[in-house]
Amino acid sequence: MTDYASFLGIKSLPAAIVFAILYVPLFAFFVSKAVARPNYVYIILALFSAIRITAFILRALLADDASVQDDLNVVIAYEIIYNTGFFGILYSAYILATDRVSLSPHPPNGPISRILRFRFLFRLALTAAVAIGITGAVYSSLGTTPSAINTGTTLREAAIYIFLICAILVLLQTYFLARVEFRDRYYSSNNQIGATYGVYFLLVISLLLVAREAFFTATATNTARQNNEAIWYPLSAVTEFLAVLLFTAPGLVPDPKDA
Repeated sequence: MTDYASFLGIKSLPAAIVFAILYVPLFAFFVSKAVARPNYVYIILALFSAIRITAFILRALLADDASVQDDLNVVIAYEIIYNTGFFGILYSAYILATDRVSLSPHPPNGPISRILRFRFLFRLALTAAVAIGITGAVYSSLGTTPSAINTGTTLREAAIYIFLICAILVLLQTYFLARVEFRDRYYSSNNQIGATYGVYFLLVISLLLVAREAFFTATATNTARQNNEAIWYPLSAVTEFLAVLLFTAPGLVPDPKDA
């Protein structure tokens, strides 16, 4: 029997349980918001929270249940569910940044800002990253030849790089927007903290997402270090959780009538 969970560095049962529990109220919050005030961001974040609850439950099982630790299908399912979930939070940050640009009286108009207005291009890039990442995870785990395994590793690294580039683009767009708003002393007519200081929230969210993906990029060729829970939890799980938590700021997500 092969202990695949140990190979992935999955050891801490309490940490996995804590994060699964932490996402439950966030899931309830985003679902309630999506029902009361339908908005694409709330729907995506509700789905993201559900994915994270599922992923951490699987991680808890892999950390504690010997009967699944050597089940390759469970390991593959966990990897796919956890890694593809990043699509949701990154796309939510992108939507908020572009929505805020559209509400600005003097939006940034540089080449990056113009490109990022085409939402289908950003969705296409993220979808490609997800598809490539899933394919890479399957090849890496199920490959029976060195060539297949190497192909899987290359595909997984490519997915990481695409996600990193997309995260950096969102950060740059938010930075350009912040410069315009600071220069024009722009403030939303909505006096809720998330609307008034939304660009600050978006900057922090974007930085957290870049930090998360920079960690995976820096350790892409060193899976032992990447899977080390002592750094995986702070640089992957915590950064994501803090970013999602910031999305709950009142007024940060505009009303559909204002978008």
